[in-house]
Parts: sequence; C-alpha cells; structure tokens
Amino acid sequence: MNTMLRKSVLGIAGLAFTGGVFAGPIAAHADARPVEGKPVAVAVQADKPDSTKLIPHGVQGAQSKIDLNDEQTANAKAIIAATKKAGLPERAAVISIATSLQESKLENLGHLGDANDHDSLGLFQQRPSSGWGTPEQITDPEYATLAFEKGLKQVDGWQDMPLTEAAQTVQVSAYPDAYAQWEQQAADIVAHNWNS
Repeated sequence: MNTMLRKSVLGIAGLAFTGGVFAGPIAAHADARPVEGKPVAVAVQADKPDSTKLIPHGVQGAQSKIDLNDEQTANAKAIIAATKKAGLPERAAVISIATSLQESKLENLGHLGDANDHDSLGLFQQRPSSGWGTPEQITDPEYATLAFEKGLKQVDGWQDMPLTEAAQTVQVSAYPDAYAQWEQQAADIVAHNWNS
C-alpha cells in the first residue's frame, strides 16, 4: 500500500509541476495589470564625430578657451554648414573654426579703424587687397569659410598636417603658431554641432 500511495503522491506532484510550468507564465501575464505612470523619455544622441578625425595628432601646446555668445555660436555653426556644403570632412571644420577663433574670436569683424590690421575683415580677417573678395563677400560667414577652405584644399596633405601648419599655410600670419591653442575648443564645437 505504501508503494501505491507513493505513486499517487508523485503523480499528483508531477501534474502540479507540469501545470505550473505550462500555465504559470500564462497565468502570471493574464493577471498583470497595466502599470500606471508617466512615459519615460529616452534620449537618442546622434553619433558624434570620431575624436581621431577631429584631432588626429592630439593638441599641440597649451590650449585656450573662451565662452561663446549667441553670435559666436551662430558663426561657428555657419562655418560647419559651409564646410559640409563644400563636401569637406570634420577636420576641415576644426581647422576653420580654430583659425577663426585666433583671427577674430569667431566675431564677424568689420573695419576696425586705426585698430585694423591693414584692411582685414570678417571671421578669418581676410583682406580684400589680397584677393580674398570684396568687403561684402568676406564679411559673409559662408563665403569667408568657403574662401578659406578653398585655400586649404590647395595645400598638399593638409589632412595630415598639424592644425597650426595647415592654417598658417593658408593665412600666412605673423604669428604662425597661434592657431594651435584653439584646436581643442574647435574640436569640441565641431563634435557638438556637426550632426545637429
């Protein structure tokens, strides 16, 4: 009798186990009530440019940084838009923005009177007398950027040069090493705005 009782208990236990496995998850979902609450916002960030594309050689020397106002930010975005229009990569935008940070602090400068360096104007302090364009053209951020980048494209191997060397080859500045100090801020601006 003991054997028969044992078989019955084991049979009932087996049925309970089998029923729980097959019915358990279904029953659990059937009893689930909707969870009330606020929807959760999920931030989706566009891919930022690869830092090795922005600063392939690492920054050179001590870095400077300034806080940008709305006008300076708009000018940086205009440089990025013009770079994209020219079909150039992010590195060209970094070089362009660093150059403008050095030349004008990203301000679209008009004629500064006695403080002016010859007839230098605009974001890149380009000179009408040197063939960069008319005063109206070189104070247009898109035109000025495209003119600078046209010069950059004519520099053999600009993509592989340190930033200050590439910028100096186009700008022919009296302070050829000054561009390097803006590379990190320029790269940060491009990383933040390239895909926006």
